[in-house]
Amino acid sequence: MSEKKSCGCAAAPKLVFACSGGADVGALADQVARKLAADGVAKMFCLAGIGGRVSGILKTAEAASRIMAIDGCPLNCARKTLEEAGFTNFAHVQLADLGFKKGESPATEERVLAAAMAVAPHFANLS
Repeated sequence: MSEKKSCGCAAAPKLVFACSGGADVGALADQVARKLAADGVAKMFCLAGIGGRVSGILKTAEAASRIMAIDGCPLNCARKTLEEAGFTNFAHVQLADLGFKKGESPATEERVLAAAMAVAPHFANLS
């Protein structure tokens, strides 16, 4: 039996950040990010840690191979939080642009699946 040798280095993570705001579309964005993480598309990471400038979270984000921000509504809190922390090279999807309307889009299983299927290709196309 041959043993695979490890270089001790880990692949840079792919991270997804979601605004988990107070509206239904914020809950939907949060659940979409969790689904993408559960499906192995990316690791969901803490947007509050970016806003709070938590050093370990910032370092992990800086080392990421890809970053995706998911916002539910046009306020774009996830995108703005990343930008305020100095991040510029990330993909952004606003669920409102996909037809999910604030106050009319509770995070049902069907909506989470539909939104995740719409968001995943955006993540895959990042360079």
